[in-house]
Amino acid sequence: MVELVMLWFVVINSIGYVVMSEDKNKARKRRQRVPERTLFLLAGMGGALGVLIAMYRKRHKTRHMSFRIGIPLLLLLNVLLYSYFLG
Repeated sequence: MVELVMLWFVVINSIGYVVMSEDKNKARKRRQRVPERTLFLLAGMGGALGVLIAMYRKRHKTRHMSFRIGIPLLLLLNVLLYSYFLG
C-alpha cells in the first residue's frame, strides 16, 4: 500500500507540474489554455505540490487570489491525506 501511495504521489505531482508549465507556455503563445478547474482538480487529487512548485517557478497564476489561497489549502489537505495513508 505504501509503495502505491508513493507512486501516486510522484506521478500526480509530476503531471500537475507539467500541466501547469504547459498552461504557461500556451498563455505566452496565446493558444487554447488548460481550464483552471483542471488545475484545481489535479491539485485536489494529490498533485498540489507539483502545481504549487510550477506556479512559483514559472510565475504562473500567482496574481490569482484563488490560486494563491486555494493551492496551499489543497496542499495542506494533500499532506493530511498522504500522512493518513502512509501513517
